[in-house]
Amino acid sequence: MQQQDMREPSLEHSTVTVRGLLPEDMQAVIALDAKTTGRRREEYFKVKLEQNLVETGIKVSLAAEYDDLFAGFLLARVFYGEFGQSEQVAVLDTLVAHPDFRRKGIGKALLEQLCMNLKALGVTRLQTEVLWDDMDLIRFFHDVGFSPAQRLCLDYDLA
Repeated sequence: MQQQDMREPSLEHSTVTVRGLLPEDMQAVIALDAKTTGRRREEYFKVKLEQNLVETGIKVSLAAEYDDLFAGFLLARVFYGEFGQSEQVAVLDTLVAHPDFRRKGIGKALLEQLCMNLKALGVTRLQTEVLWDDMDLIRFFHDVGFSPAQRLCLDYDLA
């Protein structure tokens, strides 16, 4: 399978509009996340949205509309060095597309805009984590050009 570069223009998301995520989007974000995960994480998103909407001038938290309906969002953050590295890196925390609009270019449009915004900040690398058994999401990230990182993420159970 040939990998498609997400920076190539495409007509598949011609009805997708990407804009900065706004404070008034909070309820739509919470509802869409609950629809896709099966649980309501209101407090989590209140904190995440406050952090993401206040901490940067360049929008790295984005919303997508499909035919004027709230259809997806992403939350990302820029770190100016972490784990002993001094380079700027962006971390994609959350990417959600409405189940009714999957395969309509929502995720791809969000990522394209995010990449443009990050390049304007001088950020050259975007990282994310995916559950190892979420094959649909792994396939999506592969299709838009992500590849496995050279580092291994480790967890330690404190219980």
